[in-house]
Amino acid sequence: MGQTSGREERSRKPEVAPSKIMEAEIEVQNNKEEPKEVKAKNQKLTSVFGLADLKNEAIGLYNLGQSCCLNSLLQVFLMNIRFTRILRRYLLFELPGVFPWLHSALHSFFYMGCAFERITVPSSPAQRRSNVPYQMLLLLEKMQCGKCKAVGPTDLARCLSEHRVELFVQHDAAQLFLTLWNLLKKQMKKAELVEELCDLYTICIQEHVACQKCSFEVKSKSTMLTLPLPVLDAHSHRLKTLEDCLQYFFHPEELSGQNMCFCQQCGRKTTFLQSMKLVHLPQTLTLHLKRFCFERSSRTHKLSHYLPFPQELDLRQVLTESQCQADDSEKATWQYELFAVVAHSGSASCGHYCAYIRSLTDCKWYCFNDSEVCQVSWDDVKCTYGHSNLYWRETAYLLFYMKKQAQQPWPGVSECL
Repeated sequence: MGQTSGREERSRKPEVAPSKIMEAEIEVQNNKEEPKEVKAKNQKLTSVFGLADLKNEAIGLYNLGQSCCLNSLLQVFLMNIRFTRILRRYLLFELPGVFPWLHSALHSFFYMGCAFERITVPSSPAQRRSNVPYQMLLLLEKMQCGKCKAVGPTDLARCLSEHRVELFVQHDAAQLFLTLWNLLKKQMKKAELVEELCDLYTICIQEHVACQKCSFEVKSKSTMLTLPLPVLDAHSHRLKTLEDCLQYFFHPEELSGQNMCFCQQCGRKTTFLQSMKLVHLPQTLTLHLKRFCFERSSRTHKLSHYLPFPQELDLRQVLTESQCQADDSEKATWQYELFAVVAHSGSASCGHYCAYIRSLTDCKWYCFNDSEVCQVSWDDVKCTYGHSNLYWRETAYLLFYMKKQAQQPWPGVSECL
């Protein structure tokens, strides 16, 4: 399996001490350092904000009892620099009692001209216990500030249980990802941050439904969190590559027979042609490989056949002009690099999840398998392509691609440093 080969031991690196951060702040404010020294100390400061999440030891999450799915998704969220930036903008400035040393560090960011918003956090203990962004931030800080190899996501799991996310049961990663995102979006009241969260993850699609008997056509725009890509075509033939899956998803489909639609212009049910066109892609593109197939007998089985996916993905080269509804400036940003893979091993009824994530700071791949975290190679990640005769084997289920231009340091920080 992918997580058992090609691993290398990582050396433990020292954390940035609070005293060093405050010392750097004083020296910057007094303008006593040379430019190179200022840059060096401010680079230490950036590690506090998730801009160098893996320069310290990567931290795992203990399995609380069938919580491997939650653990894998949390690692994918929290390893995304732009996502952690939104979390910290949401809560950090109102938590002096929880992170006092961080507030000293933040003053230097104010001094350097970086802008943040002051936003109210839950006031009562009960509200804080049920606030997902708050609990996710606490877990992030616990992971980054601790010295143990793994921490327990107990408080966040209890918080999710208050929102009807069951504990100690097997979850589907695609469904749980949508649930977590919706809870985050719902509990972030500030419109600007909700917009940032949407820009980070949501896909904009234009749907076309056209009557084949007349010229009547309906167009509507919608947003999606993931692209649910079939791995089989309409004749149950296996699609061979991720690019094939993307092309098939956007291929027009004829709605005939029992699927005919009522045409307002014809006044009766007619054959329609349904198609989708891509309008806008987010900074982090999430692709859901529909590996679990529902049969007529209501039995679910897993499709484990070989299906490769690239490290680099250019949607301009994959989709045709007729499958896109975007201008050239939008399309110019459709170049992606693989950021993370959530993989599933086992059967449809019983299995295990882990996450392979490429650090945005050292560009190395890591396998997050609950409490165990280790460095792996791209060959290890490719083991999740699947295998026709090994249904229990690890197969990629969720793919997270990040825009190449979005992998640069936090906007505003590079100028400050």
